[in-house]
Amino acid sequence: MLVLSPSSSLRFSLYLYRSLLSSIFWEGERWSFLSSILADRFDFKSKKKKKRRGFYNVKMLWIMRFSGFFSAAMVMIVLSPSLQSFPPAEAIRSSHLDNYLRLPVQVSPSDYLVHFSFRKAPAFRNAGECGSVISLISGETSVCDPNLVHVAITLDIEYLRGSIAAVHSILQHSQCPESIFFHFLVSETNLETLVRSTFPQLKFKVYYFDPEVVRGLISTSVRQALEQPLNYARNYLADLLEPCVRRVIYLDSDLVVVDDISKLWTTNLGSKTIGAPEYCHANFTKYFTAGFWLDQRFTGVFEGRKPCYFNSGVMVIDLAKWRRVGYTGRIERWMEIQKSHRIYELGSLPPFLLVFAGHVAPIEHRWNQHGLGGDNIRGSCRDLHPGPVSLLHWSGSGKPWLRLDSKRPCPLDALWAPYDLYGLSH
Repeated sequence: MLVLSPSSSLRFSLYLYRSLLSSIFWEGERWSFLSSILADRFDFKSKKKKKRRGFYNVKMLWIMRFSGFFSAAMVMIVLSPSLQSFPPAEAIRSSHLDNYLRLPVQVSPSDYLVHFSFRKAPAFRNAGECGSVISLISGETSVCDPNLVHVAITLDIEYLRGSIAAVHSILQHSQCPESIFFHFLVSETNLETLVRSTFPQLKFKVYYFDPEVVRGLISTSVRQALEQPLNYARNYLADLLEPCVRRVIYLDSDLVVVDDISKLWTTNLGSKTIGAPEYCHANFTKYFTAGFWLDQRFTGVFEGRKPCYFNSGVMVIDLAKWRRVGYTGRIERWMEIQKSHRIYELGSLPPFLLVFAGHVAPIEHRWNQHGLGGDNIRGSCRDLHPGPVSLLHWSGSGKPWLRLDSKRPCPLDALWAPYDLYGLSH
């Protein structure tokens, strides 16, 4: 017998209710994203249901509609107390489109993968002036080669399409693509084969990140996607990657690079541990709750610092210094404080601000044209910031692959599309 938690039970009931409604109002838009995915084998395009062709007589059709209406009404009656008592923030998270791949019952990740297929990328070769890389006896590249550029990206089912596009964009714009080594952080298995089939010449390694390491530290956020354990894997790069890897570029999965990433790699961090584009004109106070700013025990962390907002989705990290100082433990400590005092609302970013804001090596803004996914609720369309562009980042709730497939793209989503290698298995 399947036993669901209250939140899972509610999500399952909502799923059932929406399915019943869609069977009644067949001429209306399907408002269950999940139902359309299962029905169309992960084809996210919105479609109108086919018209009835007279297979049923009028009486039978009327009976079916009445039966469906009665069933939906009964579900609504059962659900109404739960819906009325559901906290508004939680209701937003549970109904938001980021849940389009979360099923009401457990489904094996390998079952998802049979629906994913990516076109094979072309081979990308180093230019003549690129240095050679060290090969092992097996023919593989040594991860400890000092000539490599190290890039870390997460791979998960929901953002897999974005991760593949990000890798494609990096290779396409690099003068020395064979000198880039990718470190993929995963919490699911069976992804390595898919990456290898898409990028046969890619130099990469897959690292398993155990979700249980952070599950007890994660607090609820404004979007459920921000609560996923893999979002916090960046905190553990110094532990996951080989000790010989002394520097890494961390990139989110919802971006494309339109410049040579070696320019970002050579950023001078000086005495700092991380480098990132800073935005000192942003209202820094909004990233923490009022309770945080009223408590001197917390605000004292910024004493002697001039903290500015930065987006942790694009960072150059000195792993050697990170390991020496023990920054992972400092971030975990703030996450523990968050569990008991609720000092912020935005997932994995605030702990980075608490530890590093005011101690960040500034990088040109061109390397993180962020916010293209809109705000964290509506995913509204955004324009580029003034100035040159080397990296486009769809941070926020709107993702370009979903908007393109739904035929409701934002203008800038067309800049992501050329790097998309996604295709459906048939």
